Amino acid sequence: MPAIVPPGVIGHNRTLVTPHYAVLPPEGMFPSFLPGLRDAQVYFQATPLLGARFAQGRLEVAPGGGTTAPRDDELEHFFYVLSGELELAAGDSTKTLAAGGFAYIPAGTPHGFRNAGPAPAQAVWIKRRYAIADGIPAPKPRFGSRAETPVTQVDDSGRWRQYLLGTADLSMDFEMNVMGFTPGSHFHCVETHVFEHGLVMLEGQGLQLLNRDWHELWTGDFVWMGSFVPQQFYCTGWGPAVYLLYKDVNRDVAL
Repeated sequence: MPAIVPPGVIGHNRTLVTPHYAVLPPEGMFPSFLPGLRDAQVYFQATPLLGARFAQGRLEVAPGGGTTAPRDDELEHFFYVLSGELELAAGDSTKTLAAGGFAYIPAGTPHGFRNAGPAPAQAVWIKRRYAIADGIPAPKPRFGSRAETPVTQVDDSGRWRQYLLGTADLSMDFEMNVMGFTPGSHFHCVETHVFEHGLVMLEGQGLQLLNRDWHELWTGDFVWMGSFVPQQFYCTGWGPAVYLLYKDVNRDVAL
């Protein structure tokens, strides 16, 4: 099959990788094929090799594909289905998740997934080492969906969010939120904080400030933001912009 090179591809590239943040459009990513997976591949977007303290990628599973046996790597996992359907098993619980469905799998929980549907499935896959908090029980497996999660209006500017996982829950060491912006709205300030982010554009487009530079984001783009990187988002285009956001929370700094 002949390679198709779009006009102007030479010297034009939206990808940017720095020691403290990265912008990764999907068109430049390559898949990883992992032991224990059948007819499935992962496009890793953030790992410790990049500088992140977690791993995140886009999982693609063909019909009939999935894990070949229960997995237990002593890590906690989060899945968010982008398209198709994915059957997730965590311990004794199994759920079939459509687009917008999500699952949290605690560390030490045998788990697996498979695509029992007729179409390919895509999902965000996040994994990290759980940070134990003295005196606080570890979280249990959780399943949910964006469709069943209330929409919270942040203010009267047109910004809203959906708290999917971990908000105000000290047993959790990270949060997952869906952030929404109407055209022309923006985050109320330039943020500079200790929290680390992984951002996936679900809908629309916008401008993302990282340090002193603005970067245009489109649907499907991924952004890694390390601790203390100045950041702000501005919604551009004719429709709303929506992104899924990972955020590490609820734990003291390591010294």
